Amino acid sequence: MVVQSVVRNKDVAAAQAFLEAAFKDSHPRDFAVRFWDGSVWEAETGEPRFTLVLKHPGALRLMFRDLSTDLSMGEAYIYDDFDIEGDIFEIYKLADRVLETDLSLQDKLHLGQMLLRLPKGDAKRKRDRAARLSGKRHSVARDRQAIQYHYDVPSEFYALWLDKHMVYSCAYFKTGEEDIDTAQEQKLDYICRKLRLKPGERLLDIGCGWGALVVHAAKHYGVEAAGITLSENQYRWANERIKREGLEGRARVELCDYREVDEPEGYDKLVSVGMFEHVGEEMLPLYFEQAFKLLKPGGVFLNHGIAREANVPWQRNTFGDRYVFPDGELEPIWLTLRAAQEAGFEVRDVESLREHYALTLRHWVRRLEARHEEALRYVDEVTYRIWRLFMSGSSYNFLKGRHEVYQTLLVKSGHGPSGLPWTREDWYCRS
Repeated sequence: MVVQSVVRNKDVAAAQAFLEAAFKDSHPRDFAVRFWDGSVWEAETGEPRFTLVLKHPGALRLMFRDLSTDLSMGEAYIYDDFDIEGDIFEIYKLADRVLETDLSLQDKLHLGQMLLRLPKGDAKRKRDRAARLSGKRHSVARDRQAIQYHYDVPSEFYALWLDKHMVYSCAYFKTGEEDIDTAQEQKLDYICRKLRLKPGERLLDIGCGWGALVVHAAKHYGVEAAGITLSENQYRWANERIKREGLEGRARVELCDYREVDEPEGYDKLVSVGMFEHVGEEMLPLYFEQAFKLLKPGGVFLNHGIAREANVPWQRNTFGDRYVFPDGELEPIWLTLRAAQEAGFEVRDVESLREHYALTLRHWVRRLEARHEEALRYVDEVTYRIWRLFMSGSSYNFLKGRHEVYQTLLVKSGHGPSGLPWTREDWYCRS
């Protein structure tokens, strides 16, 4: 049933007036707004792409109180000041449209004055879920706190929306039509082919998650695979899976920081997938120096990580920094490559998988939304909203090119022959 827009009190009238002024250039307006009294500001296009649901008179003040980052908008969503019904991806298109509108100083002042006339909202409502870390940034102890904040949510929650192997990183699509299970299996195999794994080789997975790549490499490529993680939940889950697969003796996962690995025999191959974002610019030299030390001469390292645009500085105190990946940092690819080369690596290949990650995240969001009620068995509504918002926003950022993701293939060549084939042909034509 379509509810007609009815202004029932002055607070609703003031909120609608603010929205009309803020979105005056967004025509035809394809979204609706439902106010806390049940009245609706209808979409101009008939069926709305989404409905913005304002839960109380102070919602707009809380949403727009600081637009220097996405923090105030994100907090207002996760703490239920407002909700998004329908296609959450569409709200980012709207945000872009508004931000790209060239408002005059007079218009900005007018909007600010209108916002200040709206109710403040209840400042005493419980808002205590942000990460609180202690110690020096990117120390081993503080990094352990950051990782456990994010990953020690019950693994059963992640299992609801990840693929069957629990791969928590960018999938690899050949057509874009694959389901997430197929795309993640393709990614695992693609990485193994890029590394050119051979039976009997020793592989270390730095930041191995729930052990999917460790298991895949040991099972299908005959390597001796080890993984490290700082998450106790991942550590337990991965080793239980290794035991179920009958891979004890050929695969193992340890609870360990990359700086703590001491392996005199060295490894033939190293891989890091989706962990690099936790390293931080300050620690890049040490990260690559440690990788170089752990590799045997002629060894290969595949580093897979998210990057930011080259000319955009890293911003702290964002929603992601406070609620998702505390202390996480995205570095531009040139900085990563420079640090790798300065540590002694030869850069052999750099591949962007940006569109793949946009699609991966879209799959995850849809799967999470479909299992909302089931998710609440393991986490609360705030946690559900954190993941729904962050992953949908990340998907949009990858689609727009604000975030990038690269697989970089590095070799410890010693300034001599690399020992690698001259072409990439074997990556795509598996015998």
